[in-house]
Amino acid sequence: MRRRIVAGNWKMNGSQDLVKQLVGKAHDEVGSLAERVEVVVIPPALYVAQVQASGQRAVAVGVQNVSQWQSGAYTGELSAGMAQDLGCRYVLVGHSERRQLFAETDEQIAAKVERVLEAGLVAMLCVGETLEQREAGVAEAVVAAQIRSGLSKVAESRWQQIVVAYEPVWAIGTGKTATAEDAQGMHASIRDVLAEMGAPANDMSVLYGGSVKADNAAALFAEPDVDGALVGGASLKAEEFFDICRAFPADH
Repeated sequence: MRRRIVAGNWKMNGSQDLVKQLVGKAHDEVGSLAERVEVVVIPPALYVAQVQASGQRAVAVGVQNVSQWQSGAYTGELSAGMAQDLGCRYVLVGHSERRQLFAETDEQIAAKVERVLEAGLVAMLCVGETLEQREAGVAEAVVAAQIRSGLSKVAESRWQQIVVAYEPVWAIGTGKTATAEDAQGMHASIRDVLAEMGAPANDMSVLYGGSVKADNAAALFAEPDVDGALVGGASLKAEEFFDICRAFPADH
């Protein structure tokens, strides 16, 4: 069975109080959710250690970005090895905000995936099209190109360390959400691309992200190729975040 995952990307938000509130809620919920879904918290790097100290394995922890380099004179950068050293499990790579605001290239993203895998962590590769690309009818081609380039350096033995997160750029933080049918169609296309690359596509988790909330999560999770969610704003509200986690059908 594919891993079912709900990951909360806090982006550049958070506080010590939020860590206490959300991780405390995780302790209350983890027993009922453990058999249903893996809960992942991806806070700003400054709060990773506090989440780790508070979590006591109630949640898995990730970081939002790592360097394309392993170590060295790169002031301000964080390495995949450092994330591993702190006990993190996941790393976001290629988020649209990194691509657009920080001009990350396909080559940099592929190098970051490689560093994450070398550190023994799971790379959560983010892919997605803009509204203009969707309206032009090239959404699947854009996403396929992002997958092929981002995962171009993945060795055959490393595919189990890859999770793909489909986040249509036009739905991130806008309140707009792809319909469950739209998400399913793109997720099925993503699996086709993975299979063409020689990956065990039917065993890999593909998540949906883009204004996921408690009131639309159940419809998304009911689709056969949607294995969970990468949640943005709603992950900053403990009750709503765990309502999303609970939206997974027990027999999915």
